[in-house]
Amino acid sequence: MPTFMDVHVNMVGVTPEALHEAHEADLAIQSEAGVNFRQAWADPVSGHVFCLSEAPDADSVQRIHERAGHPADQIHEITVTA
Repeated sequence: MPTFMDVHVNMVGVTPEALHEAHEADLAIQSEAGVNFRQAWADPVSGHVFCLSEAPDADSVQRIHERAGHPADQIHEITVTA
């Protein structure tokens, strides 16, 4: 299954609790689109949040994020790793 890294850019001041809550919202409905959210990271200063997932396609990732209330600004398929 393809792997994706998505980026949210407008979350300045995000707290660990808010990140956990957003991630849990994704996890609660991820199976409806065949997505497996693996991890989320945040930089509260820049407002960037990064989510790693496995999914059939980028649209599936976006659908879950939108339904959970935090659409991604960018979604990148990871095709090369080291």
